[in-house]
Amino acid sequence: MLISRTPFRISFFGGGTDFEDYFKIHGGAVLSTTIDKYCYITWRRLPALFDYKNQFSYSKIERFNRPDEVEHPVIREAFKHYKIDRVQIAYDADLPARSGLGASSSFSVGLINSYYHYMGKNPDKMTLAKEAIHLERVLCREAGGVQDQLAAAFGGLNKMTFGPEGYEVKQVDINPDRKKSLNQNLMLFFTGFTRLSDEIARDQNRKIPQRLSQIDHMKSLVGKAEEILVGQGDLSEFGALLNKTWELKRTLSEKITTDYIDVAYKKALNAGAVGGKLLGAGGGGFLLFYVEPDAREKVISALPEFYHIPFGFENDGSKIIYEGDSHCE
Repeated sequence: MLISRTPFRISFFGGGTDFEDYFKIHGGAVLSTTIDKYCYITWRRLPALFDYKNQFSYSKIERFNRPDEVEHPVIREAFKHYKIDRVQIAYDADLPARSGLGASSSFSVGLINSYYHYMGKNPDKMTLAKEAIHLERVLCREAGGVQDQLAAAFGGLNKMTFGPEGYEVKQVDINPDRKKSLNQNLMLFFTGFTRLSDEIARDQNRKIPQRLSQIDHMKSLVGKAEEILVGQGDLSEFGALLNKTWELKRTLSEKITTDYIDVAYKKALNAGAVGGKLLGAGGGGFLLFYVEPDAREKVISALPEFYHIPFGFENDGSKIIYEGDSHCE
């Protein structure tokens, strides 16, 4: 048996520039971090004692003999692609899926990482990310970008760049004390409802030609945000940039925000938040705010209907945290 642990991510700047239809022509860039909230995949060989060959447990239990019988698209395509058989897989997570933290890609990365270690192999981080991108975007034909898979595989606070030649992941060289202050000044709130990102991503992708100026502007904020982090200036400028990127992001698709989210966002700003954004494709999930220490309690009080989720940054990316007698026989 083995257990993989793969982090969720917070995307600060550049979301949307990691869509292939954009970065293959214009080049893309994203600034993001992984956090100490994870998905866990338990993987073990299933003995030939049952009337089914495989089992996958998540919000439901699927037992099957052939991949075509599987409802879950990632599991179905992964079993076909990697020719997986005679295994029992279970998924657990610290936070809800479909909430803007890249959970689906964390699952894909963790699944592939588990498979390789089950087969006695130790893949590098870029291999994990690229194969997860292929699994989701090509085999499952799901809309979206490529930043989430890279973040989940590599871990850490990174600037990622995308182009026709491929991807690059570079750790942001921030002072440890400054990084700690950044973490302490970020607040995460769960809106209480989730959404399917595929429809929003497809709508956003269709509108890339009409939204080029906004997306280009969002990409330019990645470099500015990195300069703030590695510099010596006021970190609150980072929060102000979050507000700027949110104002740009909300113009990319009418499906990104709702009146409910807009009202909550304004309440947080009125209570003292410097800036923030809705994470992920939009429509629900998690709101992130930059808040100075003296305003934290005011912001929490302003959003009583939301769940405040304390978190820390993490640096490991997807890893195997337990490995017993797990190799394929």
